[in-house]
Amino acid sequence: MPRPRQRVCLEAGLKLELYKLMRRGCVVPGAWTSFRMRWWENYTGEEIAIADCTVCMRAHEGTFRIVMDDTDETIILTPRSRRFGGHQWYFVCPVENRCCSVLWRPPGAKQFRCRQGWGRRVAYSSQFLDPDNRAHRGKAKIKAKLIADLDPEEWELPPKPKWMRWSTYNRLVDRFDTYEEILDRGIPELMAKLLGKYSQ
Repeated sequence: MPRPRQRVCLEAGLKLELYKLMRRGCVVPGAWTSFRMRWWENYTGEEIAIADCTVCMRAHEGTFRIVMDDTDETIILTPRSRRFGGHQWYFVCPVENRCCSVLWRPPGAKQFRCRQGWGRRVAYSSQFLDPDNRAHRGKAKIKAKLIADLDPEEWELPPKPKWMRWSTYNRLVDRFDTYEEILDRGIPELMAKLLGKYSQ
């Protein structure tokens, strides 16, 4: 049973993903960078927010300043040692004071925080879905991850991309098959409801 929508949907707001920004070259360890960031509504493609960001990353600490119409916020960046050498950078949540790679600002909020910083006031969009819709959404996410430049109409489950490990691909296939089983179980129930409706 999906949860009633009493909480705010987290994905309907703004999201900062540190490693996505690093892969795009917006955030560079040991350097000062400045860039403009935009967010769009998932379904309509309408621009919902724009921000000017300034990032300064030094050896032991950094800052991520984000300026928008309604906020001017500076978030601390910190490196943590990796087990096999090197460092991994994280945001420090301004509320929870914990390391995280993703910060969220749900609709109506004025500040970015980690998921735990919003507590029970927010929920992920999948928490509002019933099992069938969750399975459809899960299948679509797996397909989007694998499809690359293939024609989406030709593939229900795309083949393994060249860059992906077989163990990762097989794990995604198993999850895809699990979603298929959930949807297959729901077909008899749906047919029974439809037959009952039309027999009255």
